[in-house]
Amino acid sequence: MQLLKKCIAECIGTFVLVLFGCGTAIALGCNAAQADGAYFMTALAFGLVIVAMAYSIGNVSGCHINPAVSIAMFVSGKMKAKEFCAYVCSQFIGAILGGAMLLAFFPDKGGQGTGFGTNGLFDNNVWSTMLIEIILTFVFVIAILGVTSKIQNGAIAGTVIGLTLTLVHIFGIHFTGTSVNPARSFGPAVFAGGDALANVWVFIVAPLIGGVLAAIVYKLIDSGAADKEEAPAAAAPVKNTAAKSTRPAGSKKKKR
Repeated sequence: MQLLKKCIAECIGTFVLVLFGCGTAIALGCNAAQADGAYFMTALAFGLVIVAMAYSIGNVSGCHINPAVSIAMFVSGKMKAKEFCAYVCSQFIGAILGGAMLLAFFPDKGGQGTGFGTNGLFDNNVWSTMLIEIILTFVFVIAILGVTSKIQNGAIAGTVIGLTLTLVHIFGIHFTGTSVNPARSFGPAVFAGGDALANVWVFIVAPLIGGVLAAIVYKLIDSGAADKEEAPAAAAPVKNTAAKSTRPAGSKKKKR
């Protein structure tokens, strides 16, 4: 029952991310080639969703709402395989529901293969796109691992992670539209079709690689100081009365 609640929270969080993040890009006409108000508002929208979800569902599921974050937690030993699979399935379901809602709100944007909050190849080059997305995801996930490793960061973790996502969007929208999240890319692509759906595998594979690399590198550079804890919550504010619920089941509760 506890895992089910976490999965529902992850589904809701990913739904909100796709709806408000991609929806802002569509509504404002975000153009990757033009750094205008719509460009920066789209980046901010994605970041603000993370902040909002962190302080609402964070104490339930940890607010991963991103398979790249979940795989990093799994590689770090903070989630079991069963929990990882359940989280990822929930995130993809939430993203698809978000994509369906976008189609309902913006029916003229569907079925075009572009312009539906989808991601695109940089210079029509798969390998360049893969590299960009791996780097963007690495930066995002390693920031999550770092800020959630100390109990004293609990109150600000959601804000820090939201700002980091805003940062990677400000830089990455120009190149790929910024994915760093397989579910976020898949949901809109299903309804956009065309090139967006044909190339969506790139935006699934690259963020997962970035997440794994971030987990491995962070484990290597982490000093393992006595004040650190293996906290699986991606952005959950820490509360003593709810400490147990901030972690996916199976994570280790020990020193911070």
